[in-house]
Amino acid sequence: MSLSKDLVRHALSTIPNPSPSTGDAGPDLVSSGALQWATACDTYASVKLHVPGVPPHVLDSIARTAHAALIAEATRVGAKVDSLIVEYVNEPGDVVHTAKFGAFTGGTARPAPAPTAESGGHRPIGGLSDTQRPASQPANPQQSLSAASGPLPGVKHIIAVGAGKGGVGKSSIALNLAVGLARKGHAVGLLDGDIYGPSMPTMLGLGTLDQAVLNGKLQPFLVHGIKSITIGKLVDADKPLIWRGPMAHGAFKQLVEQTAWGELDYLIIDLPPGTGDISLTMSQTLKLTGAVVVCTPQQVAQDDAIRALRMFQQLGVDILGVVENMSSFVGDDGKEYDIFGRGGAQMMAQRCNVPFLGAVPITMSLRANSDTGEPTKNFTATDAAGQRLSAALTTLVSNFESQITLASMKQAAKRPVLTIS
Repeated sequence: MSLSKDLVRHALSTIPNPSPSTGDAGPDLVSSGALQWATACDTYASVKLHVPGVPPHVLDSIARTAHAALIAEATRVGAKVDSLIVEYVNEPGDVVHTAKFGAFTGGTARPAPAPTAESGGHRPIGGLSDTQRPASQPANPQQSLSAASGPLPGVKHIIAVGAGKGGVGKSSIALNLAVGLARKGHAVGLLDGDIYGPSMPTMLGLGTLDQAVLNGKLQPFLVHGIKSITIGKLVDADKPLIWRGPMAHGAFKQLVEQTAWGELDYLIIDLPPGTGDISLTMSQTLKLTGAVVVCTPQQVAQDDAIRALRMFQQLGVDILGVVENMSSFVGDDGKEYDIFGRGGAQMMAQRCNVPFLGAVPITMSLRANSDTGEPTKNFTATDAAGQRLSAALTTLVSNFESQITLASMKQAAKRPVLTIS
């Protein structure tokens, strides 16, 4: 049996949190709120504690007690503890003291330390293979483009899903597109590239799962029939990522290049909204099959969507199509309401001479399934509203597959052919 986060928390709940003023034992480390973060994978565990006003020798004593308690708890359930890292943080979250017990012994996996920002730029995610240049020295665009096919040789199609502005449901479309493709028998990966606002931990239901590293590679989560990776499982959920461009550039490259994706038919990349650093990094690093632009029917959303569309075209990325999200609201009784208008994104696609992939309504169940991390239910509902949503998503996936076929034929026609006779 492997260690679990709940096992670690239970062990820490048996240890009193000392009072800095009297030194007397107070509530335990968990109920007092001293435990800030805990993770466990295989035989390795790591915790962060906030115990202000306590001298270092007392912190070391708490850590030793925690190690002994974890070993006792693990032994009780038939698990093993090879390593425990106890980090003490101050109010802003900076590590001020560390205690380590044991070491990584070459087991199957280990927790991935959270990436942080340093004054010099992005500090690479710990425990991964050192296969990339420092993020503060981004690759030359021409060099990156010429080697674009290199990072992910096992992936057939890499698809970017972007939007000109936030709040249009871009992540929802990326997720449901990935799940829909997987339901049709494709091998699908989903990369949450929204570095500053990752939503996939919630929408995929990853809350109780810990990120693992195996042989220097991040191991994607296998949920809902797809492989997924997100920066949201590598940082504290309530901590903002206040990163400049080079830091985000480095983190994105690590998520792409240092994840064990394996063989995939599709890798869907959920981009941040707008036309910033991540989109540029992606186009310079990867050979994309194409991009999908998400928009709502409103004119204000169309204005920004056109900018995103033109960005992809300027970067030499084919536009696979436009998706009109929140095209209407469908009540549980099946009645439809055009809250944001209807057809605006379709008309925009026609004006820009790009394909229109479909219109997706918003429903009560879509919101609920997104909040509870159960996207598969969007395809299996039996009520009137759910059937309308399922039909719209099925149409979206089918139209997307058709555009992929056309894009692949178009790109194949561009390649030189050598005939030997």
